[in-house]
Amino acid sequence: MYPEPGEVLHFSEDPTIDRFVPHVAPTAKQSEPYVWAVDRARSPDYWFPRACPRAMAWVTDTTTDADRTAIIGPGGGARVHAIEYGWLDSLRGVTLFAYRLPAAPFRPFGEPVPHAHVATVPVEPLARPHPVGDLLELHERAGIQLRILPNLWGFWDAVVGSSLGFSGIRLRGARPRE
Repeated sequence: MYPEPGEVLHFSEDPTIDRFVPHVAPTAKQSEPYVWAVDRARSPDYWFPRACPRAMAWVTDTTTDADRTAIIGPGGGARVHAIEYGWLDSLRGVTLFAYRLPAAPFRPFGEPVPHAHVATVPVEPLARPHPVGDLLELHERAGIQLRILPNLWGFWDAVVGSSLGFSGIRLRGARPRE
């Protein structure tokens, strides 16, 4: 599930949103109200239940062969996502929707590399939301390894100490460090 040219996506478990209004998210580090969306590169970060803690890593132009081998491993592909076992049933059972939004009101957000797109004005979806479907199958079709771990922290520590690109979402909800 990726945006078409001229679009960004917003993923939600709520299929009834008619208008996205800028707001300050409860977990936000900034005080400005935004409408949040993602582009093609960051869409896979959101192929999960909303509250699911996840750690993700991918190969970049500066990734070393040693880090690729150690973290991505022999499973193939250039990207790996990890969740904890306690979230597997939710991943399999959630109904996730993708809202297609016009890209024009949005600007890239995040430094040094943008990780999202934000708008400061209300935005209406281009169409009704589209059910994303089977999230395991979506990962498989995209060639993304999906790892199910007892605890995310060992993987996360390895990723952030590597030359891979990475993102962690909802990590506050992960099991405590062992």
